[in-house]
Amino acid sequence: MKSYIKFCLILMVTQALSACVSQSAHQLKLDENQHLQSVINSLKNDYERLKADKNQLAERNDSLNQRLLEAIDRNKQLQEDLMRARADLDRVEKVLADRSAETGAAMTEMRQEVDRLTTESNLLEQQLEVERQAREARLAEVQGTYDELVGKLEEEIQRGEIKISDLKGKLTVNVVDKILFDSGKAVLKPAGIRVLQQIGDILKSTADKDIQVEGHTDNVPIRGTLTEKYPTNWELSTARATTVLHFLQGEVDIPGERLSAVGYGEYRPIATNSTPEGRAQNRRIQIVLTATKDR
Repeated sequence: MKSYIKFCLILMVTQALSACVSQSAHQLKLDENQHLQSVINSLKNDYERLKADKNQLAERNDSLNQRLLEAIDRNKQLQEDLMRARADLDRVEKVLADRSAETGAAMTEMRQEVDRLTTESNLLEQQLEVERQAREARLAEVQGTYDELVGKLEEEIQRGEIKISDLKGKLTVNVVDKILFDSGKAVLKPAGIRVLQQIGDILKSTADKDIQVEGHTDNVPIRGTLTEKYPTNWELSTARATTVLHFLQGEVDIPGERLSAVGYGEYRPIATNSTPEGRAQNRRIQIVLTATKDR
């Protein structure tokens, strides 16, 4: 009985201990399961988060790929633009080089032309200066001749028989015909010879001047027997101019190459022919002193 009771007690203790062990193991299982569930939930959360990150990365990757493609297209366009720009630059450089050569040649030609024109300008200035000095000398000479004529022929000038003018270096001695010739004649009078001798002596010294003798008349026609010798005033004016010319050459000894004679008749009056006074002024001999012409 005691053994049986002892056995029962041992059995009960064993069961109790077994029950305790099972309950403890179960709790551990529950705790482990709960932990695993928590880990699973955490892993799920991590998975979702990683999945979302993956999606974001995929989107970013797509965006980057798109931007990369766009960048590649832009780079391709830039490369094409660069190639075209380089080709254009090469053409421009070639054109500029060609134009530079042309411009250089043109500039050289222009410099040569400027140098030539400058040289010509300097020579012209020198010539102009020489001519100016020569002109001043000629004017001074003419002025001296004018002054000398006025001084020697003062009485005739005061009587109105002679007029002397100097216009731009062209000296003119205007002698009325009554002091030189009788009416209708071409032979010098003694008073005319004296006057012409004085004029000729002064003009002879102007060796670089030509002397032209001009005959002038009024408009009264030649009448009577004079028409046999002088049909018109032209012949009379020419004969008188020639007479003065021969006197200057033969008596004053002025070289013939400096002398010339012309008859203008009635066609270059200096006064009216409607009055005796005007006609008297028109009947004249003009001795014109001019610069020597090239012979």
